[in-house]
Amino acid sequence: MDTAYVNGQHLPLAQASLPVLDRGLLFADAVYEVIPVYAGKAFLLDEHLARLEHSLDGIRMRNPHSRQQWQTLLTELIKANGSGDMSLYLQVTRGTAPRRDHRIPEQSTPNIVAFCQCRTPPGPEVFIDGVSAITAEDTRWARCEYKSTSLLANVLAGDDARVAGANEAILVRAGRIMEGASSNVFAVVNGQIKTPRLCPAILPGITRALLLKLAQEAQVEIIETDLSEQEFVAAEEIWLTSSIREIFPVTQLNAHPVGNGKPGPVFAQMRRLIQACYA
Repeated sequence: MDTAYVNGQHLPLAQASLPVLDRGLLFADAVYEVIPVYAGKAFLLDEHLARLEHSLDGIRMRNPHSRQQWQTLLTELIKANGSGDMSLYLQVTRGTAPRRDHRIPEQSTPNIVAFCQCRTPPGPEVFIDGVSAITAEDTRWARCEYKSTSLLANVLAGDDARVAGANEAILVRAGRIMEGASSNVFAVVNGQIKTPRLCPAILPGITRALLLKLAQEAQVEIIETDLSEQEFVAAEEIWLTSSIREIFPVTQLNAHPVGNGKPGPVFAQMRRLIQACYA
């Protein structure tokens, strides 16, 4: 996992770098994707590239490559890192300007960085005991639908969870559940599976969309709706999804058990649906 891609070149990861005046460094003027790789093949790559394009459009940056060019570039990087199972990080910045200036340059050449890391899915104990979470005020900007590198609020929320002895922070905005600091949220409330409906304050998760599709095919109803903090904390089951961690259950919220304090039967059903896709 020691080969990186920088603007058309493969370099040792330790030597990969961007200029100090890169706008991604100065302003978080950049978007990114994290893509799981199984047996050397990027999983749901088209969906990730579609979201990348949505993010680029949202921050008014041109897409530097066609879909086919991205696929070729990333496939070559995966091969350069030995294929196998891994996660692939891809970042596109607006590029390097002659001077630090808040205004978007009229002309700029995007900088592209990508590298691979060992994938660290949840251990088996997670599916036996679950994980803990806290609720936290959502202090992020208004357009979380774009996968921007402006992640300091997420980082601080995640650290609040760590300090509290929890694994994830569930973000609450105006009394409504949004998502986790690095995950999407599902809950079983009065026997119904619910997930917060997409809005500009929620990232459209790739695994979230996959789970909705699989549930529909299995004739399992999941309701996309506003989810209040009050009904969320009283949920019978809670689970989270992300591209790298797939799906994992929350069995303790704000130091109180969720349901009976163990992963529930609905979670087990949803995990079986998703696991079948990775087999």
